[in-house]
Amino acid sequence: MPFIPHTEEDTRAMLDAIGAESIDDLFDEIPAKLRAQSLDRIPMGRNEMAVSRLLHERAADDSQPLSFLGAGAYEHHIPAAVWELTTRGEFYTAYTPYQAEASQGTLQLLYEFQTMMAELTAMDISNASLYDGASALAEAVLMAVRANRKSKSRRILMPATVHPTYRKVVDTIVRHQGIQLEIVDFDMHGGHVDPDNLPAEPGDITAMIIPQPNFFGALEDVHALTDWAQSNSALVIGVVNPTAMALITPPGEWGNGNGADIVCGEGQPLGVPLSSGGPYFGFMCCAKKHVRQMPGRIIGRTTDLEGKTGYVLTLQAREQHIRRSKATSNICTNQGLLTTAATIYLSLVGPEGLRQTAAHSHSNTQQLMEKLCAIDGVEKCFDRPSFHEAALRLAKPVDEVLSALDAEGILGGYDLSTDYPQLGNAMLVCATETKTEADLEHYAAALQKVLA
Repeated sequence: MPFIPHTEEDTRAMLDAIGAESIDDLFDEIPAKLRAQSLDRIPMGRNEMAVSRLLHERAADDSQPLSFLGAGAYEHHIPAAVWELTTRGEFYTAYTPYQAEASQGTLQLLYEFQTMMAELTAMDISNASLYDGASALAEAVLMAVRANRKSKSRRILMPATVHPTYRKVVDTIVRHQGIQLEIVDFDMHGGHVDPDNLPAEPGDITAMIIPQPNFFGALEDVHALTDWAQSNSALVIGVVNPTAMALITPPGEWGNGNGADIVCGEGQPLGVPLSSGGPYFGFMCCAKKHVRQMPGRIIGRTTDLEGKTGYVLTLQAREQHIRRSKATSNICTNQGLLTTAATIYLSLVGPEGLRQTAAHSHSNTQQLMEKLCAIDGVEKCFDRPSFHEAALRLAKPVDEVLSALDAEGILGGYDLSTDYPQLGNAMLVCATETKTEADLEHYAAALQKVLA
């Protein structure tokens, strides 16, 4: 529907009806000194042709370099059918099924999403998405504090191998809620948390976060860490890459049979394009015993009075509108459109397709490491098994190297020196299934040229 602004006659009729002289009179409670006087930096309006040309020019400025940049957002192949279906009108505008009985298609899709995520993580229950991976981890921390009623300390062990942005977001959300985040350092040789270095008697711990794979791409010893946490009466929060779950042990099977209590992560690898940084979506799963503490919407399947299958909002976060500080979440935004894309993506590629995607990505990364580490001045930072990406140490400052690679049309990786200065001139590189042998050779030749 086109937007038709009010005419001067419309505005005058409204003002006369309410007894006001002007539009400014409607805002007289705002002091004059707080009002914007002029908007000099906003240009004059343009016609449709000029705006269209401007946007095409700006789109052309967004180049398509050869990317080896991962660090939480990954370039995977997305079948064309995914977004052809996702952007159909039935899905495109369906934000949230507040009128559940009128949204059976959307509810069924979300139910299928929950089923697939629960199977992928080997957990009992999944919700129907959260805002993004970082806020999903913050929600998981808050959920763990509510769920672990035996713990009074509100202490959360956060490994330094968790994504730096995730750690910042969690700190921002929980710091004023009496929750204490304790950073656990990593082993400089393996790039992982060494279970042998954890204290034998850590005291009262509410929960421990375990990334798998971690920010460096290294695989954590999830079984030992899970057993250690649960032996100390702490809940386990897994932060996982959903693509990796097609190959490695899912969090529902971590440890000595108990598995993780809560699992979350970023769903962007599942059919969501990089899109210059978003929007993406967060996912969350948990053990059944914690379901009442899970934020977000949960879709259930039932039968009506005639025995027909129907889908309903079994649990939903609408309670936050009335419970305020007592609600399970005050971040009520889900990402229905991105969740739709992920559901269609998983349905199209299937379990074997996802496994092949993960295996091909892992293989490409291993080949890339071999080619790059054969160059003088390049070495691996860690000796642990990894998935998807790995950390390299260079003989030159990383920012200079990345700038030079950018001039060659290559996004060379993520500079680790700001978040992990102890690693020296280190960067994180990633290769997914989208990279060919020629791409790997091109990157290696470019890096060798830059370092020489």
